[in-house]
Amino acid sequence: MVNNGETTVTVAGLRVVRGDEVALDELNLRLFAGEVTGLLGPSGCGKSTLMRSLVGVQRVQRGSIDVLDVPAGAGPNRSRVGYVTQSPSVYGNLTVAENLQFFAAVLGAPGTNVKRVLTQVDLAEYADALVNRLSGGQRNRVSLAVALLGEPVVLILDEPTVGLDPVLRRDLWALFHQLAAAGATVVVSSHVMDEAERCDRLLLMRDGAIIADDTPAGLLATTGTSDIEAAFLHLVQQAQVTTGVRS
Repeated sequence: MVNNGETTVTVAGLRVVRGDEVALDELNLRLFAGEVTGLLGPSGCGKSTLMRSLVGVQRVQRGSIDVLDVPAGAGPNRSRVGYVTQSPSVYGNLTVAENLQFFAAVLGAPGTNVKRVLTQVDLAEYADALVNRLSGGQRNRVSLAVALLGEPVVLILDEPTVGLDPVLRRDLWALFHQLAAAGATVVVSSHVMDEAERCDRLLLMRDGAIIADDTPAGLLATTGTSDIEAAFLHLVQQAQVTTGVRS
């Protein structure tokens, strides 16, 4: 897919093996500034493994990953790459504000950023609440707030909207697009196909491979389908016919 934005992430020949299974098989990929890229596919297809690889916390067997012109996980990217895992990665025995103040110090981010990110993730009224007394969706938002503290240039979000009500999901997607409009590269994984239309670009994954890379409209036009789930099923069936991929 053609994109006029600056390339921020380049993946070449990436192979990851976990246990006896090939989790990612010879992936080649570029990500761009100013774009919200949706990484979609069923659970176990390799989305989280790819995201960990982009951040530099996944052991890889072969290939290269460059993020902002340095290898994934390199020191210069500590504050330039934000990462939100599926499980909250904050301290339950601290308040929301205390968590953010701690991580701001770790990242070398200004303390004034704490108030900003609290507002961005709609948690200002919970600043003094202990994290372990929050709901699962609220804890996920604290993790997102931590990722935003350093004003990241690349933001990797693994299932960030799980457990959220429709209004908050809408607001967070609006935030993702605001960040992209300001020049960030935003990658959002999901197994919920109805979130696909919120993305500028879609990467559909299955069995450790990217089976489609297109805009939502382009994907529907190419497959002749009316929604992303139908498009995904069409591509899976096509792969079975042409390559014998298992169902």
